[in-house]
Amino acid sequence: MTLVTDQEVITPKTPKKSPSPWVIARRKFFKNKLAMISLIFLLIVIILSFLAPYITTKDIVRVDFMKISLPPSSEHWLGTDTNGRDVFTRMLYAGRSSLTVGLGCMIFIVVIGTIVGSISGYFGGKIDQMLMRFTDFVLMFPFLVFVIVINTILSGKVSGLWTLIIVISILSWGGVARIVRSRVLAEKENEYILAAQSIGCKPSKIIIKHLLPNVASTIIVQATLLMAVTIVAESSLSFLGFGVPADTPSWGNMLFEARNSEVLKDKLWMWVPPATAISLVILSINFIGEGLKDALNPKSRR
Repeated sequence: MTLVTDQEVITPKTPKKSPSPWVIARRKFFKNKLAMISLIFLLIVIILSFLAPYITTKDIVRVDFMKISLPPSSEHWLGTDTNGRDVFTRMLYAGRSSLTVGLGCMIFIVVIGTIVGSISGYFGGKIDQMLMRFTDFVLMFPFLVFVIVINTILSGKVSGLWTLIIVISILSWGGVARIVRSRVLAEKENEYILAAQSIGCKPSKIIIKHLLPNVASTIIVQATLLMAVTIVAESSLSFLGFGVPADTPSWGNMLFEARNSEVLKDKLWMWVPPATAISLVILSINFIGEGLKDALNPKSRR
């Protein structure tokens, strides 16, 4: 008979808990230096823009004929415009307007597109056909023409910024709806969805608690790219004179003065700062979107 001493007793090791996909994605995103630099830059721009009243006390509306078109100096860091207004102050307030339009449009587009796409993809049949034909109908609209027409109709009835947000959102959710629908169509054939259906879960519960969390990565990536697209749309419309009202500073409105050949050639301080801000913000958002796309891609995870 053999005796087992205390030293010979082997205690089983508890297996290490594997990190969740979201934890892996977060770690991978934080290791992406370009995405992190872009995120820090975007946060700095957002903080400076929304703290504009505490950073500068100069009036963004008052016209000063004694300070028209002054070059950059210690008093006016980025000079003044053709109405004698401080360009640096307007840059900060303009960033708040442009970022508000981009963020607001992104939220509305994602919400509308996700609702339509998830319902269409889950139920299928006639509901899918009806919603997709309506989506095709929205996508057929010439964007620029209808934004100008609807914006003109709604101007005066709704605040200028919210008018632009509503109009852009109404005409831009179709792409998100199609992407969400395709992902839902693929996910709803998995066993966990069939199991939830077999035990009598309501469709709304299956969509919210089971389907949407599994397509969230696609929605997040699309949201970041949409924010960049809507900021460009706002700047383009404001540059043409159909976007944010002229009395509300935005980067697009500031670029409006660049239509004058004299300003474009000899007064670079009036349009180069907003043009640079738009370019850098769009680039940073795109880099963040690419970083999220890489981090949330299951094939790229170790």
